[in-house]
Amino acid sequence: MTAPARLSRSEEDTRRFGEALAPALGTGDVVTLSGPLGAGKTCFANGLARGLGCKARVRSPSFSLVNEYHGRILLLHLDLYRLERGEANALGLEDYAERGALVVEWGEKLPAAWRADALRLAFEFGPDTVRRITAEAATGRGLELIEAWSGIAATEDAPQP
Repeated sequence: MTAPARLSRSEEDTRRFGEALAPALGTGDVVTLSGPLGAGKTCFANGLARGLGCKARVRSPSFSLVNEYHGRILLLHLDLYRLERGEANALGLEDYAERGALVVEWGEKLPAAWRADALRLAFEFGPDTVRRITAEAATGRGLELIEAWSGIAATEDAPQP
């Protein structure tokens, strides 16, 4: 299932989309973020953390691979940029999912079984500062989360990329 795309005209719009999705997240949920460098993935993760009441500054975990943010639920922010396909299996994903919600940058590098039940967000560059965020889900919790995503108000008057 694919939901209508959301257009972000600014970093604050992107954070707001993450913040609006956060109330729907629960322990074990997986949200994958894909798109080129600078497209807004970490900014969106920042919004999720803000929406969960996390006080820490969100940074891309490119070198640490996983950062933890404590709020209403634990948010585990993973960045798989430096990993090759298949290497994510060694991260102990099951243990992380038992402890909190996973938001995974470069989520296309997750094993297929993890992506199948995830909300998958793709970030694309548009004209000027516009970013297009599309959402897909196939089964289970991913479908429930895509319904929450579909309920988020779109940014008005943003030009189509």
